[in-house]
Amino acid sequence: MNTPLTVGPPPSETGQVRAFWEDLGLPGIFDVHTHFMPKNVMDKVWSYFDSAGKHTDPVTPQAPLLPTGMAWPITYREDEDVRLATLREFGVRGFTSMIYPHKPDMAAWLNSWGADFGRRTPDCVQTATFYPESSAGSYVADAIAGGARIFKSHIQVGNYSPNDPLLDPVWDALQDAAIPVVIHCGSGPSPGSFTGPEPIAALLRRFPRLPLIIAHMGMPEYVEFLELAEGYEHVRLDTTMAFTDFSEASWPFPVSAMPRLRDLQGRILFGSDFPNIPYSYVDALRAVARLDLGDDWIRDVCYRNGAALFGPIKLP
Repeated sequence: MNTPLTVGPPPSETGQVRAFWEDLGLPGIFDVHTHFMPKNVMDKVWSYFDSAGKHTDPVTPQAPLLPTGMAWPITYREDEDVRLATLREFGVRGFTSMIYPHKPDMAAWLNSWGADFGRRTPDCVQTATFYPESSAGSYVADAIAGGARIFKSHIQVGNYSPNDPLLDPVWDALQDAAIPVVIHCGSGPSPGSFTGPEPIAALLRRFPRLPLIIAHMGMPEYVEFLELAEGYEHVRLDTTMAFTDFSEASWPFPVSAMPRLRDLQGRILFGSDFPNIPYSYVDALRAVARLDLGDDWIRDVCYRNGAALFGPIKLP
């Protein structure tokens, strides 16, 4: 008799993830930082990570995205349908499809894909993106009208300044619509030409109501980005990759800043970077839990804050 092919996470991991949120009395996990992309784009992303930092980004060869020689195995390298099944088996009740361009004339196409993915994936928060180009204001307005509820900006990959004048109509529209933007703007895992807290501080001085979600807790400039969140009430942070053994080895979160995490309990959101993580999903959850900030803090970060921000999510 043939043995059926098993795909998705091993039963042991599924049980561990589900036990994590069940023990907290939660209905599941809300993950604001997951990646679903067109297959050809995802394949290129995986190919880059497979290079383990040996190659620079083709668009910005002066700014490698990973430190040379850093091993970054993709833990959940599966077809899209398997990856969706994995999140649902874990009990992830809401997630995103973080898409981002690395060159002009790419964002509108990605937004079209993201809208279609959102329509056929009811538990995904419809995601869109942008790039500094003359058409950005127009296609961002179209994406908002088409139901986009979260945007992604990747300063490092796109190699652009968030203060590029071509983005002014984008920030203006997103501020007025109060639509969050997950923005990779910290200088980890490798600095870019426009990464760091200073460009974001300048942006917020011009658009103080902009609902930014600082990806990766602003790694490694944790303290500076926490200060921005303390100064601007619409700024949040996501935990993506922060606090894990993988990140702590190179970019440790300062113990002295722990009280600030407690003070910002309502504005920190769980993110995983699934599927592009070099460790297991449960490791990311346990990294949040071992901060020892209390069960109520974990409940808010891992589910309540995301659910409150994006409202009810339809289950498939």
